[in-house]
Amino acid sequence: MTDKIIEFYFEFGSPYGYFAANEIEALASEMGRTVVWKPFMLGSAFAKTGSVPLREVPLKGDYCLQDWERISDYTGTPWSLPKKFPTAILAAPRGFYWLVDQGKDDLAVTYAKAAYKAYFADNRPLWTDQEAADVAKECGIDREEFLSAVQDKHVKSRLIEEGQKAIDRGVFGSPFIIIDDEAFWGWDRIAMIRDWHKQGKWS
Repeated sequence: MTDKIIEFYFEFGSPYGYFAANEIEALASEMGRTVVWKPFMLGSAFAKTGSVPLREVPLKGDYCLQDWERISDYTGTPWSLPKKFPTAILAAPRGFYWLVDQGKDDLAVTYAKAAYKAYFADNRPLWTDQEAADVAKECGIDREEFLSAVQDKHVKSRLIEEGQKAIDRGVFGSPFIIIDDEAFWGWDRIAMIRDWHKQGKWS
């Protein structure tokens, strides 16, 4: 039921998504809900909105570098700016949905958390299929099966479809959190969501 879930849309290449991923389960627990993790590619949303990655925006890009360091210090979340950033990360979200389609939702979430940490905390080249597969292996997933799956045309199409579904849902950034059809964009909305829930969902 939708009143018992939190829809959590995120991009594996999104720093703010990474920080939110480290807090979303605790938030859901406080609210007595379950998180439905929904990775997608921001490129599809950018094509719709005309946006570009934050790091490429004059002034804002430099601010974000400071902001990510500050959030890391504030939350105690490990952080290291990846050597290649921004960049497209495809194997991780494809692998995520490949696992979900096998009914391995919990393992998919375990992988998502590990992949995020690999990229934004451990500075590993998650943009390569090989590294994404290495992370999968560390999560107990067969490495060769993973590598084969992320190149399968049906798995590729699945991620594209999820991107369109996200846009149809009104999603345009990462993280993007939807609760009872109320949408919240950004890591900094987590505190607002907590108060919104505690104070009776103000209108």
